[in-house]
Amino acid sequence: MKEFFINILDGLGLSWWAEIVTDAPRCTYYFGPFASEADAQAAKAGYIEDLEQEGAVGIRCTVKRCKPDRLTIYDDAMETIPTPSTAVLSGQT
Repeated sequence: MKEFFINILDGLGLSWWAEIVTDAPRCTYYFGPFASEADAQAAKAGYIEDLEQEGAVGIRCTVKRCKPDRLTIYDDAMETIPTPSTAVLSGQT
């Protein structure tokens, strides 16, 4: 029954989410949906702990009402993209 209620809230954009932003990797994560702000606040410590164990740094968390269209947003504009190397094999010109 609780899931049904959360799905209705989420459909209306009234559910609560934990938005976690990390500096490295440069990402935004959304965890939820939750029926109440208190539920989201109670759950956020576990998400932060998981990200810390994965090596994330500069972690900031905000609990808010929203309706994210993506649960993980990777900001690759700040990352360096390795250029592919071109190998030259003997006998090639």
